[in-house]
Amino acid sequence: MKEIYGNTLGLKASEQSRLRNTFRRRVAPHEIVSPELARHLTELSSELNRQVGVLINRKGEIEHVVVGNAHKLELPDIGRARAGQIRLRGLRLVHTHLKSEPLTKDDLTDLALLRLDMVAAVGVGREGLPGVLHYAHLVPENGTGEFWQVATLPSVHHDQPDLLDTLEALEEEFNRKAAARAVGGREKAILVAVCLDGNRAHAEASLAELKELARTAGVEVIDSVLQVRREADPRYLIGRGKLEDLNLRSMQSMVDVLIFDKDLTPSQGRHIGEATSLKVLDRTQLILDIFAQRAQSAEGKLQVELAQLKYRLPRLVQSDDSLSRLAGGIGGRGPGETKLEIDRRRVRDRINHLEKRIDAVSRERSVRRAQRNRRELPVISIVGYTNAGKSTLLNAITNADVLAENKLFATLDPTSRRLRFPQEREVIITDTVGFIRDLPKDLVAAFRATLEELYDASLLLHVVDAADPARDEQVEAVETILSSLGLMEKPRLMVWNKADLMASEEVDSLLRSRGGVAISAETREGLASLLAKADTTLFAEGASQMLGAL
Repeated sequence: MKEIYGNTLGLKASEQSRLRNTFRRRVAPHEIVSPELARHLTELSSELNRQVGVLINRKGEIEHVVVGNAHKLELPDIGRARAGQIRLRGLRLVHTHLKSEPLTKDDLTDLALLRLDMVAAVGVGREGLPGVLHYAHLVPENGTGEFWQVATLPSVHHDQPDLLDTLEALEEEFNRKAAARAVGGREKAILVAVCLDGNRAHAEASLAELKELARTAGVEVIDSVLQVRREADPRYLIGRGKLEDLNLRSMQSMVDVLIFDKDLTPSQGRHIGEATSLKVLDRTQLILDIFAQRAQSAEGKLQVELAQLKYRLPRLVQSDDSLSRLAGGIGGRGPGETKLEIDRRRVRDRINHLEKRIDAVSRERSVRRAQRNRRELPVISIVGYTNAGKSTLLNAITNADVLAENKLFATLDPTSRRLRFPQEREVIITDTVGFIRDLPKDLVAAFRATLEELYDASLLLHVVDAADPARDEQVEAVETILSSLGLMEKPRLMVWNKADLMASEEVDSLLRSRGGVAISAETREGLASLLAKADTTLFAEGASQMLGAL
């Protein structure tokens, strides 16, 4: 026997029997609700002083009967719809409103998140007779920001729209939108930033950088959201209301991913994923994904894999009930290890293996650096914020063919080239991985073999995108990383790249206040001045003494 769901406490046996009889009723498939069923529900609702609802399938059969309180009802667990789903649920909710009020926010949220065919509310009139009929259905993305279409009929006896025709047209439009989206083949994402320190301008700049990271990762950004809060929500980072709004947007836009600008705790990532049924990434995961795409050499792939495993280890959780079975050995005593413990042990073993291989790579690099030092060739290392133009500069002054793209972290593997100064002196010039604000610690640790190149540098060329409005923050981010690596004492030369995009007065003011050299690696303007300045800095008396001590 089918059971009644919801607030059944205090119901008489006769009332429960009448509610169960609701399962015997049928509705024509093209109707939202029949007048007979509407009257049955409103009479019950008036008698119980509670909302009463039914979930009806497309054949017109009643699958669930639900009882709420005077203001709302809780639906049974029918499973969450996946974002990007084309078809609707195949169930419509018809329930009563004791004061004939319009559909509530809860009604419309259930419509979207459960992807119901339709939600309808029948007003309870005098003596329990059915009155006004409010109904709503989802609409495809149309640029208006509306998630649903709401309509009202004065009575259930008025002509109702043909439900099956409406649903067929809706699903055809959802399918058309999905097909158009599939042409691009890229995942669609909503970006989420949270401002906790009151510095909205900083948060907006960080969100713009996150958008560039997403573009570099090959993700199509559909929308971005910035929320200002006093403190982070321990469960969802953002507020519950904002999360529901994101849920609705993702459903309508068929979004696959939510990308957060701040790092999520394992608990937050899990709870947001459960609440939205979407893939959830934070800033660190996005950067790791870009590094995984960009790594070309065996060494780079090792370093990226190590960083990914270190990040994921604390986030391994029981993802399925079947994984909770205990795995004891033959003849062993006790329960043995759980599947989760085995997975964690394997990850730790892999981390240890990768660290040993990277240590071996580090030793090989040390041998090569020692050979360079014996030949007494000074080393110039190019450092700077990602996408500042480091690889373009290396190509310009050495005629190399290193990959240079207008994307973040276009190159990960260090590249060294010989460079002959005008005075017939030779140096080794090295391009390193780009830095970024709040560079994940696991990445810094994993790339230590690459960054060790900087310790033997005689001069650091700090390349800055001079035309970027956030250049001061980027300089600070690079210097913070250099300081953490103990490299702030190295001789440094500020190289203000992309100066051709600025007015000459701005460039002159920048050089007077900050020093350094203004260049355009793209047009090769200012490269002669840069080489002359680097030559002077390297081979000045103090620099020569430093080189002789190496």
